[in-house]
Amino acid sequence: MKYLYLLLIAGFSVVAAFCYAADKLRAKHNRRRYSERLLLSLGVLGAPGALLAMNFCHHKTRKRYFWIVNLVCLALQIALGIYLFTRK
Repeated sequence: MKYLYLLLIAGFSVVAAFCYAADKLRAKHNRRRYSERLLLSLGVLGAPGALLAMNFCHHKTRKRYFWIVNLVCLALQIALGIYLFTRK
């Protein structure tokens, strides 16, 4: 169960990072963008990837609620990971 959790977090993080980067490229080229709801949802599921993409691509860094949602979800994901790996 605990390794499945890590696999899911890693998978959603990759998807979140890809979508944040793709949205940044779409913004630069004046193309149709991903919705903020989708990006925030991916941040809830894969906060590490979303935060890395925010910093690396400099995307959505001025929006305070993106920081709040992603940081809170990262803390929850870390707490759940600690719980899963330390319980017997």
